[in-house]
Amino acid sequence: MADAIPDDRTAGRRRAIGAFAIASPELLAERYAAIAAQAPAAMPVRGPEIGLVMLRGRAGGGGAAFNLGEASVSRASVRLDSGEVGHAMILGRHAEKARMAAHLDALWQVPSWQDRIEAEIVAPALAEDEALAADRAEEVEATRVDFFTLVRGED
Repeated sequence: MADAIPDDRTAGRRRAIGAFAIASPELLAERYAAIAAQAPAAMPVRGPEIGLVMLRGRAGGGGAAFNLGEASVSRASVRLDSGEVGHAMILGRHAEKARMAAHLDALWQVPSWQDRIEAEIVAPALAEDEALAADRAEEVEATRVDFFTLVRGED
């Protein structure tokens, strides 16, 4: 069961894959184009394909599972000549984004590319997501209403 505990490399790869998934298609395309010319070519293993996944929920967080609905996803898998395999599954109908994300995942696994991918793609994608979250929080805070209860003095 030692494999069940993620090491630093596994956690780093999860973080990178998550960053590729949440990055806007425009940001990912712009950053990918900057490194694609120097990157080793990737051969497609699967896709990119567009399909549906079933979203499931639980009543109250712990009750019986139920089908909530379906969501469109795009997925792709690629292999570098050196043997690394990259995978991506992106929410929405973004086949090209899935292909780029799979290629970036494969490149992230190559030690000589890992720092560059982290600096040029992962960090900006996470920063963009934080900025969007801060903007949403600011909008929500602007509409917040404080409710309070007055106790009537019926002594």
